[in-house]
Amino acid sequence: MKNRFYSLDIFRGATVALMILVNNPGSWSHIFSPLEHANWQGCTPTDLVFPFFLFAVGNAMAFVIPKLQEQSSANFFKKIAKRSIIIFIIGLLLNWLPFFYWQQNELVLKPWAFMNTDAQGNVFEDGIRIMGVLQRIAICYFIASLMAFYFKPKYLIYFSIAVLLLYWWICWYWGNTDPYSLAGFFGTRLDEWLLSKHHMLHLDKVDGKIFHFDYEGIASTTTAIVQVLIGYLVGLFIINKGTTILTIKNIFLLGLSFLLIGNCWDFVYPISKKMWTSSYTIYTSGWALIVLSIMIYALEIKQMKNGLTSFFDVFGKNPLFIFVLSGFIPRVLSLIRIAEMDEKGNAIFLNPLSWFYHHICKNVSTDLRVGSLMYAIILIFFYWLIGYVLDKKKIYIKV
Repeated sequence: MKNRFYSLDIFRGATVALMILVNNPGSWSHIFSPLEHANWQGCTPTDLVFPFFLFAVGNAMAFVIPKLQEQSSANFFKKIAKRSIIIFIIGLLLNWLPFFYWQQNELVLKPWAFMNTDAQGNVFEDGIRIMGVLQRIAICYFIASLMAFYFKPKYLIYFSIAVLLLYWWICWYWGNTDPYSLAGFFGTRLDEWLLSKHHMLHLDKVDGKIFHFDYEGIASTTTAIVQVLIGYLVGLFIINKGTTILTIKNIFLLGLSFLLIGNCWDFVYPISKKMWTSSYTIYTSGWALIVLSIMIYALEIKQMKNGLTSFFDVFGKNPLFIFVLSGFIPRVLSLIRIAEMDEKGNAIFLNPLSWFYHHICKNVSTDLRVGSLMYAIILIFFYWLIGYVLDKKKIYIKV
């Protein structure tokens, strides 16, 4: 049995590169529409990136869990618990970084929780966000690993179906008047109870007041776990059946089936990343299956390896480290202030990255979206270079 499949590594690496792309525009006000998230319902190409990464996490588990099943339960639990806790803490620290902020001309410690005021004078709870991308990955990895370790694949299928249906029912039954809206989503009340408003995002205004909501809240993490399990089951299928034409056809057809189910479900249960609805889980998994089947055919069957695949392979060698680095560097550099004058003659401060965007990237085109995209692409190459050096030195940083 093969230990690795090149197509799975490229799938994971390309996903990491896309996560950096969509998370690091030069300006959040100037983004091409495919690189924006859907406002509330619907799915853009950008909305595929995070579920693809969770799907890839499941793929990787398929190679690890069978080996762990040969060990004791205590040793297995110790390994996945340690890894999950470390990933969660890294995510939490990234939210807190750089631990200080500028208040006038003085660096002040960023408090864990405090009261804030917006431009209109609304006072609202604010503080360090507890949840986030890495925190969701940690929770999903932990629970999905436990399920995969103790239960046979057929029971994981039953469990996944049950979770998706139960989450749908809970969204409808426990939601407010409009259960699939920002204000009506039941998960917000659960997150407020478990996390408190101080440690959630203040996303939008409802009736003129700050409305707290978290993209990666506790409630919506339940269906994200299913995304990992789907990736795991597909990974097992590929390992057991091999990269044959029949395997590719089955994965592709399953992907089409998921797309059909997701789109049909959307009529009664909207596809929404922010709620991570069950229809969204199935729909995005469908796209992941289709993309992966195409990659397997191109890379494993046709051996179509080139510079582009080598480029993404670098990201796939140190995926978690490079993703964390892409969040760490901008936060730390935000402490460095470069004094400037804006177009109206007001004194402003830029950090090194914002200076680079405003003085280099922003000026390449009158369409500010071009400069914003250029900035993000340059950052991708910057992090790729770091990954390339690590790969050449055979340094692979794992948790």
